[in-house]
Amino acid sequence: MQIENSANNKIQIIASTEKHIKYAAKICNVITEAAQVRGTGIAKRDPKYIEQKIKENKAVIALNADGDFAGFCYIESWGTKKDYVANSGLIIVPKYRNLGLGKLIKEKAFQLSRKKYPHAKVFGITTSLPVMRINYSIGYRPVTFDHLTEDEAFWKGCQSCTNFDILQRTNNKHCLCTAMLFDPSEKIKIKNMEEHEYEKESSFSL
Repeated sequence: MQIENSANNKIQIIASTEKHIKYAAKICNVITEAAQVRGTGIAKRDPKYIEQKIKENKAVIALNADGDFAGFCYIESWGTKKDYVANSGLIIVPKYRNLGLGKLIKEKAFQLSRKKYPHAKVFGITTSLPVMRINYSIGYRPVTFDHLTEDEAFWKGCQSCTNFDILQRTNNKHCLCTAMLFDPSEKIKIKNMEEHEYEKESSFSL
């Protein structure tokens, strides 16, 4: 995937490899700065954690032709059966915003998630309306928190968020974030229903 910015400088969106580890610290800095500007819940990330995701080829990164970092998102699996996958840490460098880059990165991360974990439910939690819109366009739907993974390691990742006390008080059931989920089994059910309805309709004749 690639787009062009106002200077016709192509931005490429690719799955990460070890050569992208050098961007880990900058990625974390951009996430921290975004949290400070928005004043809303964005959990901080440690460079070592981001490095791990990149090494495992579980991340998507956007770079311009000069190798300038433009955006990032990673995937993580949860549960003993790896039955849940989250696309997290979506961040766009300010000067590359309003180019449609966020949607393309999320789509690439979603494709990577489906490739690595084809049977897993893909979910995310966010306070960002633009991210909600992007998720919805991909196929996510809003759900309550009880539809998400019960893996405690996932919820520990929210500890650095300014809203973590709300999550604690409600026993991981409510927060200011909106939960969104893509369930592949639901997509199969919908497809089967549509096919069944088509077969019923096609059986009629005049």
